[in-house]
Amino acid sequence: MERENAWKKYQTKEEREKVFSFAEEYRRFLSNCKTERECASYFANRAREAGFVSLEDVIASGDRLKTGDKVYAVNKDKGIALFVLGSEDLEKGMNILGAHIDSPRLDIKQNPLYEDTDMAMLDTHYYGGVKNYQWVTLPLALHGVIVKKDGSVISVSIGEKPEDPVFGVSDLLIHLASDQMQKKASKVIEGEDMDLLVGSFPLYDEKDEEKKELVKKNVLRILREQYGVEEEDFLSAELEVVPAGAARDYGFDRSMIMGYGHDDRVCAYPSFMALLAVDAPKRTLACLLVDKEEIGSVGATGMHSRFFENTVAELVNARGDYSELKVRRALKNSRVLSSDVSAAFDPNYPSVMEKRNAAYFGRGLVFNKYTGSRGKSGSNDAGAEYVGAMRRIMDDAGVSYQTAELGKVDQGGGGTIAYILGNYDMQVIDSGVAVLNMHAPWEIISKVDLYEAYRGYIAFLVS
Repeated sequence: MERENAWKKYQTKEEREKVFSFAEEYRRFLSNCKTERECASYFANRAREAGFVSLEDVIASGDRLKTGDKVYAVNKDKGIALFVLGSEDLEKGMNILGAHIDSPRLDIKQNPLYEDTDMAMLDTHYYGGVKNYQWVTLPLALHGVIVKKDGSVISVSIGEKPEDPVFGVSDLLIHLASDQMQKKASKVIEGEDMDLLVGSFPLYDEKDEEKKELVKKNVLRILREQYGVEEEDFLSAELEVVPAGAARDYGFDRSMIMGYGHDDRVCAYPSFMALLAVDAPKRTLACLLVDKEEIGSVGATGMHSRFFENTVAELVNARGDYSELKVRRALKNSRVLSSDVSAAFDPNYPSVMEKRNAAYFGRGLVFNKYTGSRGKSGSNDAGAEYVGAMRRIMDDAGVSYQTAELGKVDQGGGGTIAYILGNYDMQVIDSGVAVLNMHAPWEIISKVDLYEAYRGYIAFLVS
């Protein structure tokens, strides 16, 4: 069953402009939000502008929530949950869009700064599934926070403005790479060799009796004078190394976007925007955007944490007549689209895909009944009844969609947050946007797939 290209639906200039306009707003978001903290802050600010109020403030005031109220809760500045209260009782369940806002990257270690042969370096540890060799010889930027002992927070974003310096991981020149070129791809660039070059200018100080590590000392001088940071402050810093520069239109026809972090912000953004587009729902609506999916959804800001469960308990309490049973029912009776990306068919690498069950650019929102690896290990595997319901919802709304799995059986695999939500006895299916170059520094998506995801998420919310 071959799906038709979704662009064919948009025949007029006005119709196509809706697609391109939405994509341009997303492109700007992707350019400006390259970390989970930046995403959470962006969505919280947009939510407040749209009339959402902080659940923390509701709890502090003791106010009761009523139908139509819009609230949000931020999880340690790295995740966010947003709700629009429906007319039905919460225990009848919610329609939930869940996505993650972390992406593969390099993290700066806690004791990172050193000097070697008059070069100042920052030691890194890669985060998530990356091909190390893709991260060398690129202009890279530093994003994150440095927290001092007094609790003050210094925000860092260096490498994005035209006047900013950039950083990078060097590679061996081809003239001396005969041994390197014989290595397996997984060994060409070792994890401990991905250190960031950040300086080469020595600090000359007549009062310095040691006259050692002068380049490192100059970097520390710059950090102290420009940011008020001492070397020990790296101990309580979260600094992420990401590709420098804005997301760009891709292709002669500008039908695609190349950018860092499509996985999974290309699903998080339309999920959030879909929630903003719906008013006065019957069922309570939720948009859940979490951290740490790329490393197993662990920790206090990952999907395995109790953040969402605790937040739902607070909602039930703020509606009045709290009981643990109501919380359990609210979770059990919920329906979820686990909004995560799928691997797009690449004509350069057709051998890893089974064409009848692959996701294609331009054919709309992708549903993955299951993900996992080998024998569906680690997968949610949605029930046929729920898949049938999604087919009806999308067809009734005229949404272009396709079904896929993540490559050939035994070729590899991957996972999402779907199975974690499924542990609450919710109905869950993976649905998202097809991505080329997934987990590379620069990924590619189709604009029409992004727009169909947005339309599909709205259709799901109002169903």
